[in-house]
Amino acid sequence: MKHVLDRPIWSALATRHQAFAEGDGLARRYRPSIVPFAATATDDEESLRALARLLPPLQSSIVVQTDPIALPAEVSAVSTATLVQMTAERPTQAVSDERVQPLTPDDAAEMLALASLTKPGPFTLEALSLGEFWGVKIDGRLAAMAGERMKQPGHCELSGVCTHPDFRGGGLARLLSLFVASRIMARGEVPYLHAYDSNALAVGLYESIGFRLRTTVNMAVVRRAG
Repeated sequence: MKHVLDRPIWSALATRHQAFAEGDGLARRYRPSIVPFAATATDDEESLRALARLLPPLQSSIVVQTDPIALPAEVSAVSTATLVQMTAERPTQAVSDERVQPLTPDDAAEMLALASLTKPGPFTLEALSLGEFWGVKIDGRLAAMAGERMKQPGHCELSGVCTHPDFRGGGLARLLSLFVASRIMARGEVPYLHAYDSNALAVGLYESIGFRLRTTVNMAVVRRAG
């Protein structure tokens, strides 16, 4: 039986994030204004045809799954990568730090600017609709942030972890990762995350706070022909 995180995008859109989904029981995607993720229920021909119908021409979408990524003839992979998928099964260290504050829609523009500069992964002005985000501000500037993205039954993804170059080296990414992971665990959910398998620095950071490799997953940026 497949694990709920083997097709994390599909599992989220079919369950806890169904309200953000477009599509049907064969293929779904998040509304593009939120995050450019898409998935199929399976890799059978009918599901792949549904994916092709769902994707707008010439717009990029992202597919993530443990299985090799199969695509319909009309859709091609612009780029591919291997990710590590890590989970924290044991309680993480409790974190209390007065510098950590909730981020709100009023912070969205600054959050997008930080994500655009540091590139932690796809991020939009509507990312806050998916879950909580927390940050540290220094001298009125957003120095670092981390938050929640995809949610499946019993699981929640830690995402958007990034620190402005001016404030790196102060342990802010570690602090915020621990903070968000501990909040997820306090709800009785398992925190998980994705990182490029080549990003040894990020993987080492997450291992240091209790995350362990669950599996590797395939990622493809895909596009349907016009």
